[in-house]
Amino acid sequence: MPAFRAACVQLRSSDDVEENVRVAAQLICEAHARGAAFVCTPENTALMARDGGARLERSTTEERDAALPSFRALAAELGIWLLIGSLAIKVSETHTANRSFLIDPAGAIAVRYDKIHLFDVDLPGGERYRESNSVAGGERAVTVDLPWARLGLSVCYDLRFPHLYRTLAKAGASVLAVPSAFTETTGKAHWHVLLRARAIENGAFVIAPAQGGAHANGRRTYGHSLIVSPWGEILAEADEEPCVIVADIDPAQSADARARIPSLGHDRPFAAS
Repeated sequence: MPAFRAACVQLRSSDDVEENVRVAAQLICEAHARGAAFVCTPENTALMARDGGARLERSTTEERDAALPSFRALAAELGIWLLIGSLAIKVSETHTANRSFLIDPAGAIAVRYDKIHLFDVDLPGGERYRESNSVAGGERAVTVDLPWARLGLSVCYDLRFPHLYRTLAKAGASVLAVPSAFTETTGKAHWHVLLRARAIENGAFVIAPAQGGAHANGRRTYGHSLIVSPWGEILAEADEEPCVIVADIDPAQSADARARIPSLGHDRPFAAS
């Protein structure tokens, strides 16, 4: 399979959808200008609400979403594959889906993925998150063929569930997307090691665009968007500011890593005692 250039767009989204879309579009265009054929944005690309209730109030169905048509038109204009890390899509009166959209170079939605694992956590220092109060978890792992490789989709907290990535890799994914909005606290502790582990375990590239910095809703996210090789090497990394990072992805490196450490074929069933 041919090599290609991938980009992560790092954002600092707020509760202003129009402004978030404008900034994201500007950075997506920058990524394209730097040669990226596959561009990824982070979780909560168009809306970083102050809480789940505010997110639900501001969300609509996919058909009425204000941001999605702009991103579809932009992908078609630039002729790129564009992964919108997630948008809040209303699926009932009480819940949204945290949904990724892969948009093809014609502007069509190639595939959707709803975040499976929901972030219900109490952190030291008083931070408390209950994503399940207003978000419906997905039920299906998703892979899709790009022109260069098969892509496996995930979102943020999914990163802590290695069996999801094993499933994606065994379904043929050699590139794993992890669009995220990690908290500053958990990001400092775990972001790099978890992303490198998922790459090494599965012999896959990991592309992880992130939210970064202090948001208008008071939340602080870690940033440090990463692109990681199948051998666990960091190919590109951001700091905390909104920006673009790029790296060249050679799918042959995934095949080589899997040949050197063929663990995907060594899984065995076992029971716990």
